[in-house]
Amino acid sequence: MEKSVRHYSIPVFVPHEGCPNTCLFCNQRKISGKARFDPDSVREEIDTCLSTIPSGSDVQIAFFGGSFTAIERELMLYLLGISDGYVERGLVDSVRLSTRPDAVGEEILDILSCHHVKDVELGIQSTDDTVLLKNARGHNAETAISAMKRVVDHGFRLTGQMMTGMYSASAESEIQTARTIVECGAVSTRIYPTVVFRDTGLEALCESGEFKPLSLEESVERTLAVYRVFKEAGVKVLRIGLCSTDGVRGEDSVSVYDEAMGERVLSRDKRDELEKRLSEIPFEKGDTVLISVPSREISVSVGFQRENKLYLENKYGIRLKIKGV
Repeated sequence: MEKSVRHYSIPVFVPHEGCPNTCLFCNQRKISGKARFDPDSVREEIDTCLSTIPSGSDVQIAFFGGSFTAIERELMLYLLGISDGYVERGLVDSVRLSTRPDAVGEEILDILSCHHVKDVELGIQSTDDTVLLKNARGHNAETAISAMKRVVDHGFRLTGQMMTGMYSASAESEIQTARTIVECGAVSTRIYPTVVFRDTGLEALCESGEFKPLSLEESVERTLAVYRVFKEAGVKVLRIGLCSTDGVRGEDSVSVYDEAMGERVLSRDKRDELEKRLSEIPFEKGDTVLISVPSREISVSVGFQRENKLYLENKYGIRLKIKGV
């Protein structure tokens, strides 16, 4: 059997550089954990990461954190020039970047095509015009949809990022956003439940009572709903929830932030699957019921902090054993 190649991403954070506006929910410096960006440190960051990556791996340099294609053109080309050098020396395979939907015109995409860029991530967040307007995104849904289609038409792999629990968003608008991202040809996605950061417009709305963040349970349910849209469409979910930087989990956030959000969502999805399987098994209260799952799925089947096992045992009055095969 052919051994699969392990993928590694070397993140280079360019916090808030080039972004034309400040969205209601955004404080990129807190999200990335970086207060300033030093272009001269990029090579050192990449070299440090490369020293820990096994040879023979698939490696990408990933420009995250801001709106990469909207930064000063000279700086963008400088950074792409750095990544070009690593690709051309065979140390890195390709480049990934994240940016805004209104910053990927034809000219920009033509430039990216010449610099080993393989994956373009677009911060879609929502495809509901009212949600975009109220969250000060600075563009409408048509701009986002056109951008996604343009990225795919230029031969890039599209990752569509979206949020749940945004100001004025509903479960229905979130599900429609997920469906639109699928329809536009995304091969992968990231789902970010809204976190309220200090020094943002969203914090002010919380203080005034105009916005109430979702509870942890509501956030899990809403995020699970869009996760399932992507799962059923075969779109890979790269991440659920923000990375656990100090800025996210510490005093800089004023709403519930759960580092295990991704694990909670995947566990809840698995719980519903297990419950369906139980409905097809004859048993009585007090029985020991055995369910077999692939060995790699034991943890997610048992659930975050064993919540799936405990929930099903309490609900059906059984002793549940989950076995890997």
